Amino acid sequence: MTITQLEYIVAVDTFRHFADAAENCCITQPTLSMQIQKLEEELEIKVFDRSKQPVIPTEIGEEIIAQARVILKESKRIKEIITTKKDEKSGELRLGIIPTLAPYLLPLFLQNFLKKYPLVKVKITELTTDDLLEKLKKNQIDVGLLITPTNDENINEYPLFYEEFVVYTSKSNKIYKKNYVLAEDIDVNSLWLLEEGHCFRSQIMNICELRKASNSEINCEYEAGSIETLKKIVQTNNGMTILPELATHDLTIEQLKMVRRFKAPAPVREVSLVTHRSYLKKQIIDLLNEEILSVIPDEMKKIQRKVVVGI
Repeated sequence: MTITQLEYIVAVDTFRHFADAAENCCITQPTLSMQIQKLEEELEIKVFDRSKQPVIPTEIGEEIIAQARVILKESKRIKEIITTKKDEKSGELRLGIIPTLAPYLLPLFLQNFLKKYPLVKVKITELTTDDLLEKLKKNQIDVGLLITPTNDENINEYPLFYEEFVVYTSKSNKIYKKNYVLAEDIDVNSLWLLEEGHCFRSQIMNICELRKASNSEINCEYEAGSIETLKKIVQTNNGMTILPELATHDLTIEQLKMVRRFKAPAPVREVSLVTHRSYLKKQIIDLLNEEILSVIPDEMKKIQRKVVVGI
C-alpha cells in the first residue's frame, strides 16, 4: 500500500469517474486503474463498484476511502511542520466562499494579501454553504468564508465580523418614508428574494418570521440569482429587498437614499472563517484571518446592540 495508491482512490471517489480522476492526477487512466487494482488485490477487497455509472465505492470501500483521506491529510503535516519551522509563507491555499459574500469581501483584502505573500497561491471557489462544508470535510478546500453558526461539530468557526441587514426599498414603498425599519414593517408580498439554496434567503425568511403576523404567506413572483440582480429589480420596479451591509458600500448617493436600517438591536449575519476540525496550513490561514480583520471597520467587529440571525 502506498500514499500514491491512496491518492488515486480518493481522486476516483471525488470525481466518480476513472478518466476524470486520472486527468486530475496527471496520469493515464490505465496507470490509475492498474494501481487501484493492485491495492484491491493486496487488501483482498473491492474498493469500487465498477458496474455502477457513475462509479461508486463499495460499502467497505467507503470506510477505506475515509481512512485514506485521514492518512493523506496527516502525511501532509510533515511538509507543514518544515514550512512553519523555516517560516516560509508559501504554498497553495484553497479558499471557498459563499456567493453573497464573495463580490463584497474579496475586493477588500485579496489584492493586498497577494502582494504581501507572493509565494502563496490562492485558489478561490464560490460555493453554497452545504457544498463548502462538504468540501472542507473531504479536504478539497482548506478554508471557507461563510455565515455561522453552522452547528456542525466537525467544523471550527472563527467569527470575523457582524454584518447588518438593511432594507433596500423603492421610493413608492411606504418604508421609504421611514427613518428606521421594524421587522413588522416588511410586507413579504413585495419582498424580492434570492432563489432557493442561498443561506442569505433563509436568514431573510427568519427576519420575516419575527413579525407578529407570522402566519402570512410569502407571495413572491421573482427569485433572483444574485444580490446585484435584487438591487437592480428594486431600482427599476416597485417593492423592496434586504441586503447585507457590505453590498451598500459601492452605492451612489441616490442609491443610498433607498437604504433603510433596522431599529436597534439590528439583525446581523455572523461572517466567519471556517476550517475542518483537523485542518492543515495553519500559518497561511492565520495570515488570511489577520488580513481580513485589518480591512473590516471596528464597528462591524462588535456584537453589542445586534442580533445574530440564524441560517
